[in-house]
Amino acid sequence: IASLPTPATITPEAALEKTVSQLQENLQEKRRSAVLEQLHPQFSAEQQYDRNWAKRTMTLLFLRHKHVQVTALAKRSQIDPVYRDKGHTRAEVMLTGAEGLLPDSARHFRVDLEWWLEDGEWLLARLDWE
Repeated sequence: IASLPTPATITPEAALEKTVSQLQENLQEKRRSAVLEQLHPQFSAEQQYDRNWAKRTMTLLFLRHKHVQVTALAKRSQIDPVYRDKGHTRAEVMLTGAEGLLPDSARHFRVDLEWWLEDGEWLLARLDWE
């Protein structure tokens, strides 16, 4: 009897990349609750902001702009070689907002994201930017 093909297992790196893309999509689609679900309970941004700050910031951004575009100009994710339950993403990001078809605001950031693997799911734990 021939054995059935087994589904390909997704690597931790591929799972992390998928999570990063999902975060980008959730921000663009203005899915605040979905973004919050991707944040670790101990989330911290710039070593001073917490999940409540993230919620308020998204609310303001989404109310101010009818359309939000998050464009990753370059990004690289990797699993920590020592702590396999931590991942890191470094990206050059263009964040644009618009009321109509043309952007009325744009900002460029270099972001560093630290992800923690919790119960098989990558959650954003640390966010820093320049």
